[in-house]
Amino acid sequence: MTLRLTVAQALVRFLSVQYSERDGERQKLFAGMLGIFGHGNVAGVGQALLESELEDPTALPYILARNEQAMVHTATAFARMRDRLQTYACTASVGPGSTNMVTGAALATINRLPVLLLPSDVFATRVATPVLQELESYGAGDVSVNDTFRPVSKYFDRVWRPEQLPSALLNAMRVLTDPVETGAVTLALPQDVQAEAFNWPEELFAERTWRIARPLPEASVVEQAAELIRNSERPLIVAGGGVAYSRAQEALQAFVEATGIPVSESQAGKGSLRYDHPQSVGAVGSTGTTAANALAAETDLVIGIGTRYSDFTTASRTAFQNPAVRFVNLNVANFDGGKHAGLPVVADAREALTALRTTLDGWSVADDYRERTAELARDWDATVEQTYNPPVEVTDRLAAGLLTQGEVLGVVNETSDPRDVVVCAAGSMPGDLHKLWRTRDAKGYHVEYGYSCMGYEIAGGIGVRLGAPDRDVFVLVGDGSYLMMSTELVTAVQENLKIIVVLVQNHGFASIGALSESLGSQRFGTAYRRRTGDGRLDGDYLPVDLAANARSLGVDVIEVDDRAGLDKAVATAKAGDGPLLIHVRTDPLVHGPDSESWWDVPVSEVAGLDSTRAARASYEESKQAQRWYVAPVDED
Repeated sequence: MTLRLTVAQALVRFLSVQYSERDGERQKLFAGMLGIFGHGNVAGVGQALLESELEDPTALPYILARNEQAMVHTATAFARMRDRLQTYACTASVGPGSTNMVTGAALATINRLPVLLLPSDVFATRVATPVLQELESYGAGDVSVNDTFRPVSKYFDRVWRPEQLPSALLNAMRVLTDPVETGAVTLALPQDVQAEAFNWPEELFAERTWRIARPLPEASVVEQAAELIRNSERPLIVAGGGVAYSRAQEALQAFVEATGIPVSESQAGKGSLRYDHPQSVGAVGSTGTTAANALAAETDLVIGIGTRYSDFTTASRTAFQNPAVRFVNLNVANFDGGKHAGLPVVADAREALTALRTTLDGWSVADDYRERTAELARDWDATVEQTYNPPVEVTDRLAAGLLTQGEVLGVVNETSDPRDVVVCAAGSMPGDLHKLWRTRDAKGYHVEYGYSCMGYEIAGGIGVRLGAPDRDVFVLVGDGSYLMMSTELVTAVQENLKIIVVLVQNHGFASIGALSESLGSQRFGTAYRRRTGDGRLDGDYLPVDLAANARSLGVDVIEVDDRAGLDKAVATAKAGDGPLLIHVRTDPLVHGPDSESWWDVPVSEVAGLDSTRAARASYEESKQAQRWYVAPVDED
């Protein structure tokens, strides 16, 4: 039997009956579709979604977004919150509508999070070429702007003919549900093909369940890893995002309680243990705690679990200074398992930890190492407390109405519930959150730091709320990132999604301003100021009213001028049932505590500025600590 449907109608019907399953838990793979209509998809996918909604509004719900990049961020954040077991599809119109999604695609792929992108394309028949918004290539007739998705997608296909749709869809599902290969999947849809009818086999629209695998480790490799651990004196775990996606938190806790091995965390792995667990030493690397970084400098065995070892995690390969340091990497992806010449234990994180715990039964680190871990953690916790509640010598020099960024984070952390989620992505706050935020729930920390994309925060907060409607979501965003993509506040109003946006106004790019200063570039071009008569941007701060801007988008706004006001604003937001924005001003020159670590950002080798020459000298000194990490694990 066959059904006569358009390509778009077949696409929508197929997506609505796809499921994922792991550990006996089955759910729809696609929670819905996000989109913005224009020429290219309004008469194809748009018409198909309308018919679907009229027949069954729950089959593939449609959410109208305001920015194509933002809607991909929303889908990606949702997928992360759902541990990659669910996602959204995203539809966009021809040309700029589609290419706006490219940044979102890169973010999803870098973070290994599944999202399905459906950019509209030019006519397959070329009967009306060049159509509005079409890029004409002098060298190839089959190229369109959508080819820019190829390098940032884990799978790319263009459906030139209806007959190609089934294989394209099945390949897309295969990649989206593969814990190793997942990321952005792009199916480009020519606008004439979307509207073309075809006789489809009914079997294409039967419910289909895609099972998410938990690969088991090889017993011989587990034994080898266990032997390396037994022979180590100061092992250290680096917990990455793979711990969360595998839901391996309980297995990790059982493993470290049995062995005493301390746990440090990457940005994606933060929350793998509660902040106050005896084996937790918090963030590691360039934005790490002094506790984790002190242990990292001494460790003779790094046990990476679900981490890809970004430069922030390794402090640009300066974190692990022991000449004898070796690496054991538990990772579902062999690509990451072999990094730093480590022993790859290629398996699901939960299964690998369980196997290692059994093999290491009875073994533990020495008592003095446990004591050092506890002492370092206590010292850092005192530093956090002082940052959350700065002494009078700090607060007295603040201008009226200004708080420190540490105070803002502290108020939100201490007045939010343990299961609430904090969302951030770019600027100075991700670094401060990584080292300062006291995580009390495995899903309570959501900072996008694979791409660290400005503008992710509000869109990502919407995705988190969609993925966890029973949790309050705190979106922490600086004025620079807010100005990049504030319009998704309208989507939050439209869907009545309770997100609590804490907008930190510091009149510029605080993070890059501090980085610029440290590199000898004197904060050039990082403050929002008027141009003066001599042509420089060093005049008065701009009279931008972001609170008024948020109100104009339909969001309730509370403006805060002191700490007591911030406490009250958070309580009001918690008691509400819709989106709300809290506007608070901070001093960008009061920084969080130093991680006593480094990040490799090259400084000009020659310069006429004394500040740059001094920064270059410091850079060359720091480079001396950089290491290759290429020694084999079986080296004597």
